[in-house]
Amino acid sequence: MPNLKLFSIFSLSLLLSTMALAHGISEADKQAMIDGGNLQYIWLGATHMLSGYDHLLFLFGVMFFLTSTKDIVKFITIFTIGHSITLTFATFAGISVNYYLIDAVIAISVMYKAFDNLKGFENYLGVKSPNLLGMVFIFGLIHGFGLSTRLQQLPLGEQGTDMFLRIISFNIGVELGQIVALMAMLLVLTQWRKTASFLRLSKVANHVLLFAGFMLLLMQLHGYLHTTYEEEFGFNKDEHTHIHLDMEAKNKQTSYTHDSL
Repeated sequence: MPNLKLFSIFSLSLLLSTMALAHGISEADKQAMIDGGNLQYIWLGATHMLSGYDHLLFLFGVMFFLTSTKDIVKFITIFTIGHSITLTFATFAGISVNYYLIDAVIAISVMYKAFDNLKGFENYLGVKSPNLLGMVFIFGLIHGFGLSTRLQQLPLGEQGTDMFLRIISFNIGVELGQIVALMAMLLVLTQWRKTASFLRLSKVANHVLLFAGFMLLLMQLHGYLHTTYEEEFGFNKDEHTHIHLDMEAKNKQTSYTHDSL
């Protein structure tokens, strides 16, 4: 039981620390896009995916029980196709979605995969779980919209060849970052499956994943409500903005202090 408690505490601490680091596009990144070329977009796409904890949590859930190379390639390919479609075409067409709401749906995708891994449909709802390949594709489309909302914050220029190349460059970077993340996940899961603790803690790990998705959902809904209905929360817009800027500055200071130790 001490191991179980340690695992839960570590997972919760990791979640709370990452919740302060939303994977948006910083002003520094925007300026880098203006100064740099397509290679800069590739770099941003890769780092964006590697810091996109909601995307990574979903992929971790998908990978959790996959053991054959054929299955891993199949599911990751269909997810990649899904998010590439919406990332490319939504960005090029300028289809905008509220990023808090789309990130809330992405959080639900994390919860869904954890629930599916726990055989929730069979054990709690008494029904057969939906086709997993189809659901991964649908969630891939949704994740692509999330990536598109971030990319549209950048100076992509007028519609045309240059804009299309920037979108493709960003997408290539996303795929490279995803490959790196998947290799790390596969290494961890492969080694973990060789130990007795995998069977003992696999259910706990997916409960933690479910909880993480739920917390991300609350965080995104909080962001949506606070930015849409500032007055109803007892703040005027300026005051509310300053409070969140102060919170962000405090989180950055805490992170800097931690890294210096």
